[in-house]
Amino acid sequence: MTTGVRRRMGVEERRRQLIGVALELFGHRSPDEVSIEEIASAAGISRPLVYHYFPGKLGLYEAALKHAADDLAARFTEPGEGPLSARLLRMTGRYFDFADEHGPGFSALMRGGPAVAAGGACSLSTAATTDALVASVRQAAYVRILSHLDVTDPPARLDLVVRSWISLAESTALIWLDGRRIPRAELETQLVRDFAALTAVSAAQDEEMGALLRRVLDAEPADGPFGDLPGRLGGLAR
Repeated sequence: MTTGVRRRMGVEERRRQLIGVALELFGHRSPDEVSIEEIASAAGISRPLVYHYFPGKLGLYEAALKHAADDLAARFTEPGEGPLSARLLRMTGRYFDFADEHGPGFSALMRGGPAVAAGGACSLSTAATTDALVASVRQAAYVRILSHLDVTDPPARLDLVVRSWISLAESTALIWLDGRRIPRAELETQLVRDFAALTAVSAAQDEEMGALLRRVLDAEPADGPFGDLPGRLGGLAR
């Protein structure tokens, strides 16, 4: 974070700087606990200058949320090469990187964001903005996972599996942040296996899903997160 350093910046450079400062401050404390004066001090500028670039703390908070949502959505970008489980594991790792680095901010974003006072009242527009940003992150994840499955028009059961898994990954990250009681690497692998398990349950009821699952498993190494799952589950049945 920049502190006490004043230098001239262009409009976009200054806006980016203020958004970065806001992400750091709002990422660790509620917006209600962060003052414009503190933001200005951290950026090395005067309080009135913050208002020159943003209409107020609410506008800066919304801009910071938008930046965070774009960053989080980009974490699902992954080359379409190699076993699906390896690709999902890398995406999950980057998702948890974000949650780990921006814990309170991640929680605020995914849980709808804390209320920000605006003229003595909570801003409904901020809640609507946050909901839209969270939806955009989920949709980005959904589209990219389908692309890794080589599916453009998913049947209803696959649609349900992918969206359910995205919700599971989100809730798992939020629960993990509350206590971090399970090693993160184990949790990421578990989530990847959860995807296979959800697909397998659906495949047991639907031949189209069964064909998809067989195609995915045929490309998996025997010792990968998907490949060794049947053996691990079989061991529990003994």
